[in-house]
Amino acid sequence: MSDRLVLAIETSCDETAVAILRDGRDLLVSEVASQIDLHQKYGGVVPEVASRNHLARIWPLITHALAGAGVHLAEVDYIAATRGPGLLTSLLIGYSVGKGLSIGLGKPFIGVNHLEGHLLSPFLGDPLGPQPSIGLVVSGGHTLLLRIDEVGSYQMLGRTLDDAAGEAFDKVAKLLGLPYPGGPAINRWAKKGDPARFKLPRSMVGSGDLNFSFSGLKTAVRYLMPKLKGDFQADLCASFQEAVVDVLVQKTISAATTIGLQFVTVSGGVSCNSRLREKISEACRKEGLTLKLADPNLSTDNAAMIAYVAHERFRRGYRSALDEDADPNLKLVQ
Repeated sequence: MSDRLVLAIETSCDETAVAILRDGRDLLVSEVASQIDLHQKYGGVVPEVASRNHLARIWPLITHALAGAGVHLAEVDYIAATRGPGLLTSLLIGYSVGKGLSIGLGKPFIGVNHLEGHLLSPFLGDPLGPQPSIGLVVSGGHTLLLRIDEVGSYQMLGRTLDDAAGEAFDKVAKLLGLPYPGGPAINRWAKKGDPARFKLPRSMVGSGDLNFSFSGLKTAVRYLMPKLKGDFQADLCASFQEAVVDVLVQKTISAATTIGLQFVTVSGGVSCNSRLREKISEACRKEGLTLKLADPNLSTDNAAMIAYVAHERFRRGYRSALDEDADPNLKLVQ
């Protein structure tokens, strides 16, 4: 089972991505063709535009990845692709290409849950592999707290009841006239601002559970803005970002200390946020917890994380049926 090569494809939303991973740790290549420039003028992802561009880019990207890795297609031992969740029209491109390659090469195929990719991405390259831990997955579409016992065994501890954290960043950025995607734009402005200037709500911090809510925070910003005059954008970005980060950090630390797990992971696109990385690191040090942050290159949508999950499942004997369809609502925890 050693020295196996997996070629993985990710097309769950607007990023076309291909990766080739050897033996679960040696990432030979990870290619991502971003569509941000195509969707910026719309202020968000347009499914038809995304799927059309996936179709145009997928095979050239596979060819480029193979060349970059110095690998011939026939040398690949198995194929993986994102099965869901995501935009169905986008998922179908990568999933169909993945199954087609599997059939054409006569190699095994593994459909991967996109959220499991994010959840396990902090462990890519770790010789010990996935370990029992509390995992925070925070992105444009998801904000989840999970208990990881082992690969394939997860318990949902908390989730957002409305907007995901990344979605709240995008919506507030739009209110402020900042470009899409909103998270990086707010993060840049926040570095120049005072996070204590505006008192914004920390929703559900005292709720007694591990769920999240960011819709009220977004609404608070919307109602505050007409009352403001002068130069407030940097301070408002900093104050909003601080409110989101405080909730994410407090809930995550609460989960770890309550359950008694000493290992914490943070992944997903919002895990690139510099303030979140700073505050979760401080909080874990204070509580004596071990923190593993996803590499920024593996935080936004990518195929390396799909390849890693495929590796972990392949070596445990898992294979996907070729008549299994892509599922835009695929669950990580039933």
